[in-house]
Amino acid sequence: MGMKSNNERGTLLSEINVTPFVDVMLVLLVIFMVTAPILYQGVDVNLPKIESKPMPAAERERKVVVTINDKGEIFIEKGKYSLSQLRVEIRKLIINQGKRIEDGDVFLRADADVPYGDVMEVMAEIKKAGVKKLGLVTEPLSSNSSQTRQKK
Repeated sequence: MGMKSNNERGTLLSEINVTPFVDVMLVLLVIFMVTAPILYQGVDVNLPKIESKPMPAAERERKVVVTINDKGEIFIEKGKYSLSQLRVEIRKLIINQGKRIEDGDVFLRADADVPYGDVMEVMAEIKKAGVKKLGLVTEPLSSNSSQTRQKK
């Protein structure tokens, strides 16, 4: 006679068919890839409002403070600069303080009416100057101003 098959010998074949499992996992992966970006769009977040302590006078003297007024003009101390002059001037001021450019601290003060894009351009120029530490200066919130902002 010929050879007997597995069924004829009485033994069972115990192999797992992983193809359906892989198919289900790929479908789930596609679903999560499509829905994940949608979950993070349009989420309303109320950011905390905090009070800050004023910077000590001794600290302020060692920092470079860049100011943008409501007209979009850029100042360092009382000198007015264009966006293209900003990088060179910041480097000069930090070096004159006896520091390396990477160790210099720069603070940015911007009027609330300055468009976001203009503030970002100034921040980019400061970073291109080689500054690693850039701080944003704000006014402390008073109870009247926070109530006024919430009503708007």
